[in-house]
Amino acid sequence: MKTISPKQLHERQQRGEPVPLLDVRTLAEHAEVHVPGVHLIPLDKLDAEKMAITAGFTKDTPLYVFCRSGSRAKQAAEKLERAGFSACHVVDGGTVGWAEAGLPVNRGAGKVISLERQVRIAAGLLVLMGVLLSWWVHPALVWLSGFVGAGLIFAGMTDWCGMGMLLARMPWNQAKSSPQMPTCPAPTAR
Repeated sequence: MKTISPKQLHERQQRGEPVPLLDVRTLAEHAEVHVPGVHLIPLDKLDAEKMAITAGFTKDTPLYVFCRSGSRAKQAAEKLERAGFSACHVVDGGTVGWAEAGLPVNRGAGKVISLERQVRIAAGLLVLMGVLLSWWVHPALVWLSGFVGAGLIFAGMTDWCGMGMLLARMPWNQAKSSPQMPTCPAPTAR
């Protein structure tokens, strides 16, 4: 898997090179802000074989993968490479890096809480709840906090977060396309 800076990718677009873009964030994150022309397939729904057929991506052409900041894009690129996609490029800094570089983005009407922040909020609430329940209900309930802590350590070491994958499937992260935010078209080969 290779990486590419947002500016390098934008330069390729400006030269007219084919640059198929894939966004693996949640629907709600995508609706808030996304790179123009990117095709959305959330990481939890990413199926390399179906993607090659339905989205028009081919296994032998470069594919540029976005998420919010790079972690999910890396997971998606690894998954795609295992399925035979030979030229996956993770965009450094993801959509945040693209916007910070001053490159064009499409913005939706609302603001959503990023998946990473949702994980921190949920983990904090579960740890606090475990401590309070162990104090007020039964001391053994402190293990809830221990379980969450172990999960965070695992997520940090493996870059795979089960809580994040679960939160990505929650209804508030499944925003539908609105008139202001149409579904992005599939990339076309040139």
